[in-house]
Amino acid sequence: MWEKGKGASGKELHYKGTPFHRIVSGFVIQGGDTAHGDGRGSDSIYGGTFPDENFKIKHSHAGIVSMVNSGPDSNGSQFFITTVKASWLDGEHVAFGKVIQGMDTVYAIEGGAGTYNGKPRKKVVIADSGEIPMSKWDEES
Repeated sequence: MWEKGKGASGKELHYKGTPFHRIVSGFVIQGGDTAHGDGRGSDSIYGGTFPDENFKIKHSHAGIVSMVNSGPDSNGSQFFITTVKASWLDGEHVAFGKVIQGMDTVYAIEGGAGTYNGKPRKKVVIADSGEIPMSKWDEES
């Protein structure tokens, strides 16, 4: 299993076994709390929060992967995946990727566990995680 050491909480820095603790119907699925698993924590490889990198990627469609924050320059381990276009997040949350394959899974999570207040109806856990070496990127798509 790929990991980046331990965070300030003492927990291993990987997403395997962490839940999507916030699933908002018609908006996002959110996870990545490696410290507590409930949205209260956000360890990072930098030991705390880290600054916003840039806002080049826009929340122009479903499947955008972005950092959760509590204001400017407060990124940690939590992330979300949009299930709709969410342009109001542009300039507020750093988007760093997009779902290339598997939006059916994202929509299944949203449809099966999502609520309007974000508290999941069911537990949804990341079964495995890791880093794909650049040499394997073409094989994965």
